[in-house]
Amino acid sequence: MAGKPQTLATTSAFEILGPVMVGPSSSHTAGALRCAQVAASLLEGRITKVTFGLWNSFAHTYRGHGTDRALVAGILGLDTDDENIKQAFDLAHEQGLEYHFDIKGDDASIHPNTVDIDMVDDTGATAQVRGESLGGGKMRISRINGVGVDISGMYSTLFVAHKDVPGVLAALTNLLAYAHVNIAFCRTYRTEVGGQAYSVFETDGAPDDTVVPMLRKLDNVDYATFIELPGSASSLSPGVSAKEIFDDGEQLLDACEELGLSIGAVMAVREARLTGEAHTVAAMRRVLDVMREETTAPIANPQRSLGGLIGGEAKLVEATRCNDLSASLMGAVQTDAVARAMAVLERSATMGVIVAAPTAGSAGVVPGCVLALADHLQLDDEQVMDALYCAAAIGLNLTTSSCVAGAEGGCQAEVGSAAAMAAAALVQMLGGTPEQALDASSIALSNLLGLVCDPVGGLVEVPCQNRNAIGVAAAFSSAQLALAGIKSLVPFDQMAHVMLSVGHALPATLRETAKGGIAQAPAALSACAKCGVCG
Repeated sequence: MAGKPQTLATTSAFEILGPVMVGPSSSHTAGALRCAQVAASLLEGRITKVTFGLWNSFAHTYRGHGTDRALVAGILGLDTDDENIKQAFDLAHEQGLEYHFDIKGDDASIHPNTVDIDMVDDTGATAQVRGESLGGGKMRISRINGVGVDISGMYSTLFVAHKDVPGVLAALTNLLAYAHVNIAFCRTYRTEVGGQAYSVFETDGAPDDTVVPMLRKLDNVDYATFIELPGSASSLSPGVSAKEIFDDGEQLLDACEELGLSIGAVMAVREARLTGEAHTVAAMRRVLDVMREETTAPIANPQRSLGGLIGGEAKLVEATRCNDLSASLMGAVQTDAVARAMAVLERSATMGVIVAAPTAGSAGVVPGCVLALADHLQLDDEQVMDALYCAAAIGLNLTTSSCVAGAEGGCQAEVGSAAAMAAAALVQMLGGTPEQALDASSIALSNLLGLVCDPVGGLVEVPCQNRNAIGVAAAFSSAQLALAGIKSLVPFDQMAHVMLSVGHALPATLRETAKGGIAQAPAALSACAKCGVCG
């Protein structure tokens, strides 16, 4: 590898091509659910009452994005792909969970997707948790009972609440050593000297079932729990380096050269080291199966979205694939890709199961491009999955070096990132080099730079569906340019940082708040008034 140090990111490929989730939004639905899921694990009893304080983008779009249902579902213990998320309010009533939503408003000092979760369980115990949804279904717990913490759930994590007295930390580490739990990272947070403290241990793999009960029995320990979310790295621990681990395009190209592999093959090897060969094969098979279903079912059986703004558009596009319109404009393969991409947004907007890639709002671009070209080239499943790994590698780099959340970086971070991922995959599928794949990704990013996120009514419907179609077009044109020998003047890594800086420069009204852009056009406001979802 080159001399550049790694940050040792060990995010799973299936957090880039994932999570597999119920739509419509990876940050506002899946990420919100996971915030509530982790928060609920911090209380031992059954939660009977919860108040959700919604900030910034969450405050403005929580109904249209299904954030309200997702938060309740997370408290109830549902997973991101559980279709019962739609019925979360009814399930809460059946289980005796009282829930409330408190609209906090805007605060530029905190993350755009922030929720405060105040809980009471059936023993009378309480907890106050602040969660942040980071995009693509990822999340972070940033505060517990008023104490600033940093818990992502991306690694095997032990959380221990205890008194800040001498000897407690030593007792905790001694017990973990006795139980053969290897600690990768440990952080302790406290309210004041001698007050309440919280220790967070990130470990090499999950502890066995005896560890948490033993921790709870220690003197001065108030509570202990184990936190693990889907996608956490379980084989290769945080802080372990390997040549298949990379943070950016430069390190990725080094790995391709050193191993003599394509981008997709390097990513596949990396994933097998992270989570194990059997898990990797099963996870990618499921991703491919869901992608095939999400890109075809809405064309065969169109349904109106929750907001009523879309439904049936994919079928209309598909009907043009073999006629003169397609031949004169996009061509049969790109027309197929656009129809498939638009179908995914229709499925997501009905709260159907999709694969976030890298987000739900941009979920159509990668499967649309990859599956349409794969059918045209008559590729087998192994070749298709290799292309999806290539897309995941690009998405991983953008997640690490930039952002993929519309609330942080605008639609350029969502559809732009998806177009970059798809462009690289197309290049690889057509026999291009890793260098050409990264050039295609950089060109795609540059051509969608500054794209704003302005969902009408806070719904992931308009203009999101059409922007997935534009993302497909950007991916196809960028791939053809790169394969023709056109290089990007600005390297991929620099373009990722450019996208991040542009995203941060966008005003909040143009970052998934529904307070600017198309969302404020008179026709859009009129459509919202008739929708009823946010009423």
